[in-house]
Amino acid sequence: MRPRVIFFVVSLALLMSSIDQTIVATALPDIHHSLHASLTWTGWTITVYSLGRVLILPLAGGMSDRFGRRTIFLSSVGLFTVASLCCGLAGDIYVLIALRAIQAVGGAAFMPSATGLVVDHFGSSRDRAVGMFTSIIPIGALLGPTLGGVFVEYWSWRGIFLINVPIGAVLLVLGRRFIPAHEHDSEQAFPRDLKGMAFLATGLLGAMLGLALLGSGGIAIISVQFLLPEAAAVVGLWAFVRHSLHSPTSFIPAQLLYGDGFGLMNTINFLFGACALGFSALVPLYATQRYGMSALDSGTLLSARGIGMVSVSAVSTFALRRTGYRLPMLIGFLLTAGGLFAMALAPHGLSPYAWLSLAAGVTGLGMGVANPAAQNASLQLAPQHAAAISALRATFRQAGAILAVSVATTILARSSDPGLAQAYIFAAFAVVLVLILPLIRRVPEHHGTW
Repeated sequence: MRPRVIFFVVSLALLMSSIDQTIVATALPDIHHSLHASLTWTGWTITVYSLGRVLILPLAGGMSDRFGRRTIFLSSVGLFTVASLCCGLAGDIYVLIALRAIQAVGGAAFMPSATGLVVDHFGSSRDRAVGMFTSIIPIGALLGPTLGGVFVEYWSWRGIFLINVPIGAVLLVLGRRFIPAHEHDSEQAFPRDLKGMAFLATGLLGAMLGLALLGSGGIAIISVQFLLPEAAAVVGLWAFVRHSLHSPTSFIPAQLLYGDGFGLMNTINFLFGACALGFSALVPLYATQRYGMSALDSGTLLSARGIGMVSVSAVSTFALRRTGYRLPMLIGFLLTAGGLFAMALAPHGLSPYAWLSLAAGVTGLGMGVANPAAQNASLQLAPQHAAAISALRATFRQAGAILAVSVATTILARSSDPGLAQAYIFAAFAVVLVLILPLIRRVPEHHGTW
């Protein structure tokens, strides 16, 4: 019974993290108006969370391997819970952004430590266990928007953070009771790569800051205020890549960055994260700005996406041993692109709500088909590094989301018709997904267990 109980505990943590991502997207318009913040800085409540995850996820994967899954898991739950409480009490957009960054530190360690626990306890069934584990995300995507809409409609956006407090308390009690101590400790030295983290943070923060200043209005694209942080971003990212390739203690090991299939999977995950996660963050804002929907109605659009994901994730997981990884990824990416194209179009023969719900549901089907295959395609390359690889996959997806949301909110802030501009952004996401289909044909194929 112990593996099943552990699976339940870590799945509940992932559910909380998943709910938090979609629930904040639902409340974005209300936060924008309630705190009297610009749209660009309001968007940072999502992008700074993604940035924190990008920086901490690879570190959390290594920490999980070095210090034990249980220790990192319980520590992350505690930090996430306290930060959520503080976010719910924030009275200023800049304070909220800073607290979201702290919350990201806790949330970042959920996936790698939990994935490591599942891999450790399920033996030859770990491929299916990991697939089922990642299918928890759609359930959070289903619950989060509805909860967010209810809180915003009948109480306040603050409830979207405060809901995490009782869930986190339950997780701490169950985790301490049922997860074995000192699980999978390693004698391998833990890399404290502050230089690499500084390079990556400089690159991503510079890009985000330049886009935020541009989106705030009043400066031109050729101004020093925009070009200086963007130049710092280019230098920072170049230095990070160079450092990762040449440093033996890089917090993202070089072999996991570009070696034997990892480079290809990292590229695919980055682009898919930009399109799929970027889409998820922007849907409620799109429904509000283009069609004037309420917070509750716009939030349930993400629930439609969640229904699509939940309905196929389990089937896709159990079919992987027969289908391999390429076919479900091809089908999933095509479905996601089709849903994005439909989302960008004006409704045909249906109400706006029905049309957008249908389009969101199709994108959910695509993500539900593709996600288990994409997760296993990375892990089977080096299952002994399950926590680090899981963290790296999430890192590239979050980095893609940061880029997509930062660029999109900048465009919307300077657009005379934000709703229509966002429709074009969704169409561009769909085009990107179609263009990367040839890459999927080069994904390392595998059938059976690993």
